[in-house]
Amino acid sequence: MSAPTTDILAEAERLLEPDRFEDYGPNGLQVPGPAQVDVLASGVSAHAELFELAAAAGAQLLIVHHGLFWGAAAQVIDPILKRRLEILFQADVALAAYHLPLDAHPEIGNNALIARALGAGELLPFAEHRGEPIGILATLPGAGLARGELFAAVADTVGREPLCFDSGPDRVRTVAIVSGAGSDYIEQAARAGAQAFITGEPAERVMAQARELGVHFIAAGHYATETFGIKALGDRLAARFGLQHVFLDAPNPI
Repeated sequence: MSAPTTDILAEAERLLEPDRFEDYGPNGLQVPGPAQVDVLASGVSAHAELFELAAAAGAQLLIVHHGLFWGAAAQVIDPILKRRLEILFQADVALAAYHLPLDAHPEIGNNALIARALGAGELLPFAEHRGEPIGILATLPGAGLARGELFAAVADTVGREPLCFDSGPDRVRTVAIVSGAGSDYIEQAARAGAQAFITGEPAERVMAQARELGVHFIAAGHYATETFGIKALGDRLAARFGLQHVFLDAPNPI
């Protein structure tokens, strides 16, 4: 079964509402390709290895969290970008990207899915970025989790050992989550009453901030914390249009 590329992207736009966000790069179609899609692929970051995997999978449309283009300035096609585009053009693969809308979504967003995987019930919007919340403030059930249990649960959820600054209380009931590079939100997490803050990659300053704020800081990997939303979006679109969906894993230790 196949579906028009325009219909698939229109459904993604309806679901994610990217126009609400003042993002770091363009959301939606970045490189055009076939008019019809049989195989939909998804992955975290746009680069040559992922594009080669998409071509090998026979995908006509690849959706990613981190696209090719960032910032508002005109792009120069350097040798790296040239090779990336050549792979897409030669395999006739379209590329679309959804960044902050896929962090923020209350059902299929990275942060909401991490919170649900940790057993959280109540989820509240958190971490405002230029007028729109992109993170989640999550309440764990009952009396919460002992700190060691939380660290282990995060490791199990993302499939890797997180970097933990064990600076908070013995038990954690409220967790703030901003996937990716969210270190800037640790103070906002403390003000919101979180005993732990989960993000992807750490900034150098956060060890001291965590100690001084009395908050557990958990860096679970930029890549690892941002596999959730793009997989869920691919699954949702594939189910809606009766397509084959394949998530392409190109692991990154950062």
